Amino acid sequence: MSASPTPDPSRRGAAWMLLAVALFALMDAGLKWLAADYPPLQVATLRGAAALPLVFAWVLLGGRAATLLRVHWRLHLVRGALGIAMMVGFVYGLARMPMSTAYAIVFVAPLLITAMAVPFLGERVGPRRWTAIVLGLAGVLVVLRPTGEGMMTLAGLALLAAAACYAAAAITVRILAQRDSTEAMVFWFLVLLALGAGALAWPDWRPMRAQDLWAVAGVGITGALAQVALTHAFRLAEASRIAPLEYTGLVWVVLLDIGVWGVLPDTPTWIGAAIIIASGLYLLRRERVRSGAVP
Repeated sequence: MSASPTPDPSRRGAAWMLLAVALFALMDAGLKWLAADYPPLQVATLRGAAALPLVFAWVLLGGRAATLLRVHWRLHLVRGALGIAMMVGFVYGLARMPMSTAYAIVFVAPLLITAMAVPFLGERVGPRRWTAIVLGLAGVLVVLRPTGEGMMTLAGLALLAAAACYAAAAITVRILAQRDSTEAMVFWFLVLLALGAGALAWPDWRPMRAQDLWAVAGVGITGALAQVALTHAFRLAEASRIAPLEYTGLVWVVLLDIGVWGVLPDTPTWIGAAIIIASGLYLLRRERVRSGAVP
């Protein structure tokens, strides 16, 4: 009797990544629901505070609590400030346009990360990857449509700023990942998000309605589970192999737009999203070629 084959770690990593993307989409749907009645800073506070107890329990169960204090505070503070700005811009835009349009804009973040890695991390980016970055930014212009009756609104610009803040925060993560544990990075990000956004939101804080508590709980549960799934994904598979699966989030948000809000993205949004995603996928492939993962 032959032994059963060992599951391929890459496939398991891909499965975890797909789960993480779906959970993050559900979390963002909860944020959009809350953003209809509460200020962006308050929603950002709830995002951090709701997931924090579950993430802390995850850290304790993993026996990694000791790593929470061995951290580089300055970089965590910078990441926390960028995270607050990112969440506020994302929530503001999410409240004012379909989720699918918002996702199409923030999908430019991986391109911005590559561009920012040149001055901040000293990485080399060749002409092919710069071309992909420029084309991806052109795709954002297609979505925003700065001329005519387009989406060049404060909400669209807020989402673009959120993508830039996310990219800058990702640069800090690349540096922190060489020094601090994953658990510490997740935990302190949520702490700083909850405390920082909470302090800024306090003057305009609105009392929570009982019927909205389920959405807060949903944001906390899906956000925490998504973070755990994402951690497992990157532990089991190479980042360059599973990162493209992040774009499957567009499928989930389109379904949520249709099922919950009864809206669909228009044709320019689809075209712009296709350009951005194609540029991102090409950029990831070039990264694998450069690292020797693809012949």
